[in-house]
Amino acid sequence: MSPGKASNEDYPPKLTASESEQLLSTVKDWSIANGLAVRPPVSLVKAAADPHGILATTAPVTLFPSPFPRVCFEQAKSIQKSYNKLYAAIAQDQEFLGNIVQEILEVDEFIAQLWQVHLKVKGEGYVQNLSLGLFRSDYMVHQNTSDAAPTIKQVEFNTIASSFGGLSSQTSRLHKHLSVLDYSLLENSLQAKDLDLPENESTKSLAAGLGVAFDTYRSASEPIRECCIIFLVQEPERNIFDQRHLEYALQQGNSPIPVFRLPFGEILSRTSIAGTPKRQLLYHLPSNPLEVFEVAIVYFRAGYGPSDYPDDAAWKARLQIERSNAIKCPTILTQLAGAKKVQQVLATPTSPETPSILKRFIKDSPKEIGELEKTFTNIYPLDDSPSGLSARKLATHHSDCKGYVLKPQREGGGNNTYRTAIPPFLKTLPESHWKSYILMEIITPPPVHNIILRNGVLEQGGVICELGVYGTCLWDQGTGEVFHNEEAGYLLRTKGDKSEEGGVAAGFGSMDSCRLV
Repeated sequence: MSPGKASNEDYPPKLTASESEQLLSTVKDWSIANGLAVRPPVSLVKAAADPHGILATTAPVTLFPSPFPRVCFEQAKSIQKSYNKLYAAIAQDQEFLGNIVQEILEVDEFIAQLWQVHLKVKGEGYVQNLSLGLFRSDYMVHQNTSDAAPTIKQVEFNTIASSFGGLSSQTSRLHKHLSVLDYSLLENSLQAKDLDLPENESTKSLAAGLGVAFDTYRSASEPIRECCIIFLVQEPERNIFDQRHLEYALQQGNSPIPVFRLPFGEILSRTSIAGTPKRQLLYHLPSNPLEVFEVAIVYFRAGYGPSDYPDDAAWKARLQIERSNAIKCPTILTQLAGAKKVQQVLATPTSPETPSILKRFIKDSPKEIGELEKTFTNIYPLDDSPSGLSARKLATHHSDCKGYVLKPQREGGGNNTYRTAIPPFLKTLPESHWKSYILMEIITPPPVHNIILRNGVLEQGGVICELGVYGTCLWDQGTGEVFHNEEAGYLLRTKGDKSEEGGVAAGFGSMDSCRLV
């Protein structure tokens, strides 16, 4: 091994107290200077100490890029355009989605309400066929034994509010910055030439997808006013800087795009529908009511869970967006395509005589179907089907449950139930409600170590990494034509190996980047 080239066994290098202090100082200052930041959690800064919401702190981040198998990284990136195409096709298949919804709407009021909004707009008639997806497919490296070849297995596919594209590219820049000087000056030095750090243009690529949709709207819709993009957000939002990076990218260049943030709870007071057959969505600037923009795209960074819909007004607001001429990112159909039940139907093991459900969506491309299926892990329903009844036995068995995670039809971290916690959790639910959950085999990643900076404190030890690959896709719901389909950078999230959840915003994981090995 060449000097300065660390193996996985001695990576990351052991740090002296003074080296930790120096790296900590560099990371804290660089992250604030470059927007690798979040609003501080109340556990760190009480609301009374920051009444005006002016404080920011370094986002949870690793001090070193984590080792990640090159073959797995390239596999995940190469398959993203196929995943974009697959989920665009699912979003167009109302019969398929309707059958999925019918299975769970009795026990999942949120899914039922989303479907009702779709049916209302369908009854009136959709005026906008263009649909935009800013997707993220999440994977973990799976390795049964230490000498087995690593491969990727999909954790989930996100069709709404796929976050951290803005912070991910900054994390890659941070680790490249540290590799130029700081790592080489350590007692157990790391040289930049020995660290294979891939480029990551997630911010620019996601903004480009929004830009393509914006230009398509303007050329196809004959706008009646100046057009803008609305970021539909939660209020307050700790992860605001991640979103701001996308906003700023859209406002750069020769043709800056007006972007406005709209809290989900203010949709009805700040927007209206034009009294025209096209039903243009109009945004009324709160600082100057005389300024009115036509909304080309509504980009959802909220609206993905029941907490965003506390009353009937919230559902009326979602209906107003859905029935308008604005391009939705996502539409309700695309949001429903991201339900865990859909992932389960795609990935449930089939017998040799049963054709893959993927053939319904991917036509005349067995190789493409094969590449997608390689990324599936075993997922089972908890319904009354034969596979569902078998899964119920696994989920309620005191020992067999240790290899599984129970997932509801929800986005965001903190919703899952793991291993031996599954049987007692299921006992708290009526059996009729079990069918709204899926049972997934737990993926076994290879051992990795790193150091995480969280709330000013360093945490060192074993970690688990989850790779997300972004994709952007613009298609016509009526004709099926795909106008834009691109892979759009990556996200690496890392958590301590004693933590089950990996969501950074939910407080479990940290930002990271890949060191390809």
